[in-house]
Amino acid sequence: MNPINRFFNPKSIAVIGASNSVHRAGNLIMRNLLQGNFSGPIMPVNSKHQSICGVLAYKNVAQLPQVPDLAIIAINARHCVKVLTELGELGCQQVILLAAGIDQLPEVDDLSGNEQLKSIAKQYGIRILGGSSLGMQIPHLGLNASFAHQQAQSGKIAFISQSSSVATTVLDWANHKNMGFSYFVSVGETIDLSFNEILDFLSRDPKTQAILLYIDGIKDHRHFMSAARTAARAKPIIVIKSGSTSEGAISVSHHTGVMAGCDAVYDAAFRRAGMLRVNHLRELFAAFETLAHTKPLSGERLAIVTNGGAPGIMAVDTLISRGGKLAALESDIIERLSTLLPNHWSKANPVDIAGDASPERFSKTLSILLDSKEIDTLLVIHSPSAVASGEEFAQAIIKSINQHARGRQINILTNWMGEDSAHQARKMIRKAGIPTFRTPDGAVGAFMHMVEYRRNQRLLQETPKSISRHYQTAPDEARRIAQDLIASGHNVIDLNKAAPLLNLYGLNSLATHHVDSPEKAAALATKIGYPVALKLSAPALTHKASIDGIKLNLMNEDAVKLHAQTMLEAQSDNEHIDGLNLQQMANTAGTQELRFAMHNDAIFGPVLYIGEGGTSWDLTQDAAVALPPLNTALARYLIIGAIKSGKIKAHRALTELDINALSITITQLSYLIIDCPEIASLDINPLLMQDDNATILDVNMQLKLSLIHISEPTRLGMIS
Repeated sequence: MNPINRFFNPKSIAVIGASNSVHRAGNLIMRNLLQGNFSGPIMPVNSKHQSICGVLAYKNVAQLPQVPDLAIIAINARHCVKVLTELGELGCQQVILLAAGIDQLPEVDDLSGNEQLKSIAKQYGIRILGGSSLGMQIPHLGLNASFAHQQAQSGKIAFISQSSSVATTVLDWANHKNMGFSYFVSVGETIDLSFNEILDFLSRDPKTQAILLYIDGIKDHRHFMSAARTAARAKPIIVIKSGSTSEGAISVSHHTGVMAGCDAVYDAAFRRAGMLRVNHLRELFAAFETLAHTKPLSGERLAIVTNGGAPGIMAVDTLISRGGKLAALESDIIERLSTLLPNHWSKANPVDIAGDASPERFSKTLSILLDSKEIDTLLVIHSPSAVASGEEFAQAIIKSINQHARGRQINILTNWMGEDSAHQARKMIRKAGIPTFRTPDGAVGAFMHMVEYRRNQRLLQETPKSISRHYQTAPDEARRIAQDLIASGHNVIDLNKAAPLLNLYGLNSLATHHVDSPEKAAALATKIGYPVALKLSAPALTHKASIDGIKLNLMNEDAVKLHAQTMLEAQSDNEHIDGLNLQQMANTAGTQELRFAMHNDAIFGPVLYIGEGGTSWDLTQDAAVALPPLNTALARYLIIGAIKSGKIKAHRALTELDINALSITITQLSYLIIDCPEIASLDINPLLMQDDNATILDVNMQLKLSLIHISEPTRLGMIS
């Protein structure tokens, strides 16, 4: 049996630090284990007491009558190294570590507390969940190896959390809603076991239909992405990630000891892995309820039926603002509804059946709508009515759904508005296996989670394939050029020296000429033809305009000479200036200026950014983000997302932005970055788009030596 499988299927358990003192972790663990109907032996270890919670206790680890499959260490951090060693000597190979602050222990042989535990675990082949773990619950085994305040019910959704407090909150909510879990796991500080292996296990577990994650940060992006992509192909994964602000990221590092990373990059990674990200616990709860009771979407068309006009309008507003689609009802469906509903009904979706509607009218309307082939999901909105109680309406709707053949074929969501009058009705609907929400926007938000997940699944299938013969690449030559530049002291280069690299990948750049004096600049300008652009040659400076280092549309030799002299004199003390660059002015009529960049993220490595051209931008606010490598489909997805989110203003050019041409350019840049790891960062500003032509006008490229060997399988599998 795989070690991770053994971890989640223990036959015997030891509790090191078991206690009779109420409210101590060792006591809570024992009580939960005993109340959870676990069928195997439970062996408390306590040096001072003969029994714990009525169970015979053992003085130390060595006295245990058998090697436990799972040991729970519920002691102070300063004793954990000693106890883990004892467990290793005994032969125990699965450990849950509850203690926090292990990494704050004094170093021993230059090893931190966490590193000491890792060393012992490696020596004895031990797998560790934690530290600072709440523990885990596996309801179908009757196992509650946690100090949570409640027992989890059995269900088909797995929950993995880095935060104990979020875990207990989700558990409390789920029990209130009578929803259960296949596995409920608190990974804590992920000293050893992390999301990677647990996701891999859950992706193959037949008892798990969907997975919920709460993440502070991840340590190993390659294994995480690989495991997440594999799991997301098999079942839905919903993730909530904290640390989206800079202040929050600092709190994350204090909380779990992991780097929170750039939030926009995490967004891109989650999309690329086929997962759905939600931003708040409220959305996580809604996603949980939807996953528990719905089927994968076959399409994105939503129909709305309501006995209140305003709630229906609110639902439509939320749907359209989030990029959703209203179903268009067939003419025969509208005709049938017209024979049932008042003359003033809307004759369209949303279907307003009026405030005086009876449960029977609601039920019959629902039956007609279920006959429609244009509806993928149906949202039922009920406002409190004096005609009948909320429970009577609920009974009628449940009966109509159960009696119709399509009642279980398409997804049905409900919004039972109100509080006191709606409480019992919501309980009835939820018990019938139909998701229900308090507000129209909550219900539509849950639907859009399903839509976004479906779209992310499509993105997941776009695994980069081999470059077609139409793409121009030369990885060996690109690396040779980059290494030669580094050897000659050029660690930061501009377009003059970067052009050969770019051209190898079929990337067009504006011809750039380097000169070292105003006189040479003037002579060369006359030769290449006016008007010209004059720029300070300063590869280390990303924004030359900020030091008045760019002059455009110079029309004659005198103007070039004058401005060249002025620019050089003004920066005579600037060590970054190494002369001048001269370009013939590009024809910008009807063009659009974009900006493309690559920076190395501390967690995910190379990350691509695209947005509007300009002198400055905030990567987290002004750019769309993606992880390389890209193919043209993924590049197109990135560009369309940038346009929809306003990162690219597609209407600025006189001609429509050629998304296909730009997709090819972005794909070529992506492969250059992957093929040439010597490129540490890249900033193209601007990238000029004119019809189907892309031209690079200026670039800042940082180089560093790399020992990475890039083969074709490595290139294509970096994110797979």
